[in-house]
Amino acid sequence: MIKLNRRQFLGASAAAAASAAIPKRHSLVADEVGLSDPDTPAWIDAHVHVWTPDTSKYPLSPRFGRSDMQPASFTPDELFSHCRPAGVARVVLIQMSFYEYDNTYMIDVMRKHPGVFSGVGIVDHNASDLAERVTSLASQGVRGFRLHSRSGAKGWSNNSGMTTLWRLAAEQGLAICPLINPTDIPYVDELCSQFPDTTVVVDHFARIGVSGTIEQESLDQLCRLSRFPKTHVKTSAFYALGRKQPPYTDLVPMIRRVVDQFGPERLMWASDCPYQVQGDHTYDASIGLIRDEISFLSESDKQWMLRDTAAKVFF
Repeated sequence: MIKLNRRQFLGASAAAAASAAIPKRHSLVADEVGLSDPDTPAWIDAHVHVWTPDTSKYPLSPRFGRSDMQPASFTPDELFSHCRPAGVARVVLIQMSFYEYDNTYMIDVMRKHPGVFSGVGIVDHNASDLAERVTSLASQGVRGFRLHSRSGAKGWSNNSGMTTLWRLAAEQGLAICPLINPTDIPYVDELCSQFPDTTVVVDHFARIGVSGTIEQESLDQLCRLSRFPKTHVKTSAFYALGRKQPPYTDLVPMIRRVVDQFGPERLMWASDCPYQVQGDHTYDASIGLIRDEISFLSESDKQWMLRDTAAKVFF
């Protein structure tokens, strides 16, 4: 008789319940990304940026120019050439900084490919019509809002617009997705304490390891966020962390730590394309780390991290 520890038992039970609750993917989704085989796992990539070279129809923010668009484009068709062979059927689009608060291109892509994409938008949290903007974007399929800590997250918890955004997200069932540096984790912790009912998805392990080493103190701080049941972490952007070399197995100890702390049902894999598919980095190397390289992950764990957690939060 095989004995399961508490995490394995709870994870397996939760995975079974979630799989029953998540509807079978519509044939339109399968056709859209070339997954006609019903036995295909149909994974979800929880973090991709898309943009178009058509800056006449979709103008860039004044803070960016064409020279900032590297590569010059990354359209859904370009994405599909990478994700189809890996069995990825759905994708969470993250509003690209080039467009700043104009989410039009992302929403148009979502409309053109119904059922395939969900979206995380960007809003100006200091806007006087913040509530109207959030409600409008949510009505168009946006399921979360990204926060950039360009100048650091200090002061976020005392900003009236920021606290309004976190409150609105809780009320409307939307996610807050902070793109932060390790030094910003305590400020996100403050907001999680103030708004424990808000779903939070921390991008890219809070960039722990971007310096080339995994800072233990920062990892401890990230793991302390697990005490908030609605806080999640993206296991993503492997190309940018640690040794920055495929197959990225130097990141396995950090992944094991967050799996043990959060459980796989609060972790989601993401590629961070197009940045993951440049140089020696490939799409398959990214998904392969979770799918093939980590022996302690059960099949149930992989289903959560490669599909069910993102489905629960964003679809």
